[in-house]
Amino acid sequence: MALSVYSPERFMKEAFRQAQLAADQGEVPVGAVIVAQNRIIARAHNQVERLNDPTAHAEMLAITAAAEHLGSKFLDECTLYVTLEPCVMCAGALNWSRIGHIFYGADDDKRGYTLAGKILHPRTKVHKGLMAAASRELLESFFRDLREE
Repeated sequence: MALSVYSPERFMKEAFRQAQLAADQGEVPVGAVIVAQNRIIARAHNQVERLNDPTAHAEMLAITAAAEHLGSKFLDECTLYVTLEPCVMCAGALNWSRIGHIFYGADDDKRGYTLAGKILHPRTKVHKGLMAAASRELLESFFRDLREE
């Protein structure tokens, strides 16, 4: 069965490709894309190590790129696809951007925003678990390889 050009699965696969790029560059493998009107307007992956910047998470970089693309700080008509549950910092930025929808893959039981309560904008709709197993496996294999080095 072919994926629809505009399906959540198709966009999450793009986020997953970004996560794989991060892993290839020695970054924690998290990838994100932001979609507006069924078009990807921003792609990003973690660049914390490369930029020596603890705020250079995939979501933060994608928010900045999407806001620049749209010429607006508000992303209420946009959807974020990200391979890992956003952390508290990223959730705060997503709140300020008023992102319309978030699809995320794997839960983050250590640093995910859901541990801190209500952070997202009240109108943001969250859909979790899309490609969760693949996202979790990519993270686990990345950290397993790090421990073996």
